[in-house]
Amino acid sequence: MELLLQNLISPVVLAFILGMIARWVKSDLEIPAQIYSALSIYLLFAIGLKGGVALSQTSIEQLIRPMAMTLLFGMATPLSAFLLLSSFGRLGRIDAGATAAHYGSVSAVTFLAALEVVKMANMEADGFLPALVAVLEVPGIIVGLLLARPRGNAEKVAGAASLREAVHEVVAGKSIFLLIGGMVIGALSGPEKFAGVAPFFVAPFKGVLCLFLLELGMVAAKRLGDLRCAGWRLVVCGCVLPLAHGLIGTLGGHLAGMTPGGAAVFGAMVGSASYIAAPAAVRIALPKASPGIYLTLALGVTFPFNLSVGIPLLLCFAQYLANL
Repeated sequence: MELLLQNLISPVVLAFILGMIARWVKSDLEIPAQIYSALSIYLLFAIGLKGGVALSQTSIEQLIRPMAMTLLFGMATPLSAFLLLSSFGRLGRIDAGATAAHYGSVSAVTFLAALEVVKMANMEADGFLPALVAVLEVPGIIVGLLLARPRGNAEKVAGAASLREAVHEVVAGKSIFLLIGGMVIGALSGPEKFAGVAPFFVAPFKGVLCLFLLELGMVAAKRLGDLRCAGWRLVVCGCVLPLAHGLIGTLGGHLAGMTPGGAAVFGAMVGSASYIAAPAAVRIALPKASPGIYLTLALGVTFPFNLSVGIPLLLCFAQYLANL
């Protein structure tokens, strides 16, 4: 409970709440789209750089089990999300598959928030985790799109082209491109050469993250109005999926040999829902899917749930597993 309360009054969470309040009171506060884009580029590139530096100090043997576990969850979580959304959530195949793609992928901002909670608890997270973010981003989207593909032969041919375009959108999109590019640069540079740019990419990082979450709070507040259309069943799914996936992901991180802090962050990654890469891919491959469903659940339900409740619970669970 103390960890939960400390998380709720952290600058990262409070910035998100302030953004929501600004939208509710109809403030004229607005972050220009160009600045918001610049903030996201900074955060993604910084994650990649720091992850690459950590990779340069990590042996391949240390990465085998975490990488295998990441690929496993990347294929399993969209399937479980699809089954829950189509049965309990009563969504059609296309909307269930489109939403499952979001839950199979990963939210880089949730990953960052989880790292901050772990640091606040005076715990360490494994340095190779940014590499796992890049690995987890793609498989879940592909599986979700495949689950939603039409059954007819003529539609399959058209769907194949859309799937290729969607995969290209994900791989060439700024999220993956900056993460992988930053990791390559960080790995080649190493800690000594990275020290020259560290004052720009390390010290201001939390402040930039607060500004980014301020904008996300305003965006999420807009989506809350769509919850009435989504229905209570989908709201329940938006809370159950991150909790179930997160707990299992934390257990998977523990079994893969991660530190308790690293296992909690990994669980938060697995339990998150993408709202950057996945919407871009779904927009191309599944134009008939409803953004009011998958964006509302990912950004209006799951992200606030993880930010306020889910991440502290996963950290407590990781500590429990470490003490067994």
